[in-house]
Amino acid sequence: MKILIIKIGALGDLIMSTPIIKRLQEHYSNKEIWLLTSSIYEELFANWEGIAIKTIERGSTIDTISIIRWIRKHKFSMLYDLQSNDRTAIISALSGVAFRAGNHPRFPYHINPGSIYRGQCHAFERLNKILAKANIKPAVPLPYLPGNKEIKKKISNWINSNNLTSKKFVIIHAGSSEQHIKKRWGYFSELAKSLCEKNLGIIWVGSDDDRGINKQLSNSFGINATNKFSVLELIELGKHAIFAVTNDSAPMHILSCSDIPIYALFGPTNPKRTHALGQSNRVISMSSNFPADDSKFIPHDISKISLSRTLFPVDSLSIVRKYAASSEKRCISCSNKLVFSLRFQIFGDIP
Repeated sequence: MKILIIKIGALGDLIMSTPIIKRLQEHYSNKEIWLLTSSIYEELFANWEGIAIKTIERGSTIDTISIIRWIRKHKFSMLYDLQSNDRTAIISALSGVAFRAGNHPRFPYHINPGSIYRGQCHAFERLNKILAKANIKPAVPLPYLPGNKEIKKKISNWINSNNLTSKKFVIIHAGSSEQHIKKRWGYFSELAKSLCEKNLGIIWVGSDDDRGINKQLSNSFGINATNKFSVLELIELGKHAIFAVTNDSAPMHILSCSDIPIYALFGPTNPKRTHALGQSNRVISMSSNFPADDSKFIPHDISKISLSRTLFPVDSLSIVRKYAASSEKRCISCSNKLVFSLRFQIFGDIP
């Protein structure tokens, strides 16, 4: 039996779907499993064992036709369309696969969540409903993108070369894409100053869109690591940090794979739909009341989240203990207490 899973992108959505992909792999442990994804994300699955990768170019009609032919040729028994947009719905409809599961109750899916999706729940929860309809045990909200020894060595060398081996540090993503400037919070410099006063190192991460803001911020505090790391390398770096602070962005989702606390600032977007997996209780927002229907969500001005509203003393003994057990190099004593930040608002019981 051959199983095809479709998840083309985008990056944050792809990361949120990894627990679903992993759960399908576990459920069909003795079956041949393929993942159809965008060519720009192929490298993310380079170290994922047991899944074959087929790539598709985004927005290419010719490639869509080619993929349909490829699927029909391989005679898959089951198809799970975790993307479920117009393009993948057409691919599913013309695939020739007898069993098709998708994210919307519309042709051409035999298995679906059973209601029209209008932002009523988190994206991960929506995908989990597909598994429930297929009588498959739900996935746990733990994103998964494995690295390798080379990545671990590179990050270890980078940490050592920047004198961070025995220093606790925080990763901050202060930027956003040029199309989403309203997602940027304006007090990262003050936040970094407060963290540095607590003897914490700061690493500013991001892509080309963040180059300007990271250069400006790192002139006062921390290390400018703009474009220094691939996705898998940033995940590995995150495993050495004690926590991260981000806007609503791709690094928020990337660092959720590092299994550390992610404090994410939300304003113009609804965290109930897109917060990092496993991090709902660390969302920072002007409101704690988010409507079930996304169409009723009222965007907030992220600049109104003041530093005084955000910072507060936290006993981080549990975090220190966690990392002390896994990293003797960091010389963290479980008897010490670290005072660090972040006022968060808990909303709902979304994972």
